[in-house]
Amino acid sequence: MTLSARSCRIGLMGLGQIGRQIFRLAAARPDLEIVAVADIGKPEVLRYLLETTGEDFSCRLEGNHLRGPGFSARMLQLAGPGDVPWDAFGVDCVIDATGRFRSRAHAERQLAAGAGRLLYATLCEEPPDRLLVPGINDADARPTDRVVSAGSPTTNAFALLVDAVDRAFGVEYASMTSIHAYTSDQPLQDYAQGDERRSRSAAQNIIPNANQSAAWVEHLLPHLAGRLSGLALNVPVQRGSLLDVDVVLAKDEVGIDMVNAALIAAAADRPALIGIATDPIVSSDVIGCSQSLLFDTQATQRAGRRLLKTLGWYETLGHASRVLEVAAIYAGLDNGDRA
Repeated sequence: MTLSARSCRIGLMGLGQIGRQIFRLAAARPDLEIVAVADIGKPEVLRYLLETTGEDFSCRLEGNHLRGPGFSARMLQLAGPGDVPWDAFGVDCVIDATGRFRSRAHAERQLAAGAGRLLYATLCEEPPDRLLVPGINDADARPTDRVVSAGSPTTNAFALLVDAVDRAFGVEYASMTSIHAYTSDQPLQDYAQGDERRSRSAAQNIIPNANQSAAWVEHLLPHLAGRLSGLALNVPVQRGSLLDVDVVLAKDEVGIDMVNAALIAAAADRPALIGIATDPIVSSDVIGCSQSLLFDTQATQRAGRRLLKTLGWYETLGHASRVLEVAAIYAGLDNGDRA
């Protein structure tokens, strides 16, 4: 006997920019149901931000519940892992969109509190049971995975770009620079934090930062281990980021048109994940892009016999979409388990 599949019941921790995007996207999906939200903010303020920082989204606060067309979520003003009794809400999966609680110890506290599975919307401090990036290793998901990371926006964009180039021409080495919109953990005025550069004003400076995406992409594409590197430059832009990737190709004399054609073919194969920009776009033009990578054909350059430069755009909405896709992949596995 096969039991009918039901929607995946999700607990969402963190209603910041990506958390709000995840909430709005999930509200439109019949297969995913956010039943509880935990955030340190006041529910009245969170409702206001959900409506005013998104397009065509309506919700209301009724007692302790946030409600709208087709959804009802219990609001919990709680701070950290272990604070929420997820089992009391019958949660199948908890999505951590805080970007703060990324250690294995934090994950274990979430699982002990009743999270059937913990899905991080960012990279973890320690290896999770699975790093799953749609378009790269979807088939690796297993029902036994309990702590899962959907990577970061940069990790997804870089993995898709370098994978497409590698499949077409072979990659000897690749170095990426993420020219990244500033994030909520950066101060708008100079303010002492743990790192000197991250203590400087995000609204006034280009700030070099370490970035772990290259190391995690090597984990996803192990044949490229030791060949990838990367860093980030946080810039005074609120949304819309750019990936600048220099590649040493395995093949000689690969032309610009050949590279663009390879990415266009990759986009045709994975249209939900990779887009193609043929116009001379800038960062604000990528806002609202639901794909993980928007490849810029006008920016492709080649130097010498094998050195290639490419640009790809991305923003957080694309990553919010991928997080929910990962949740849906595991929900499908769990439904199969109940057959």
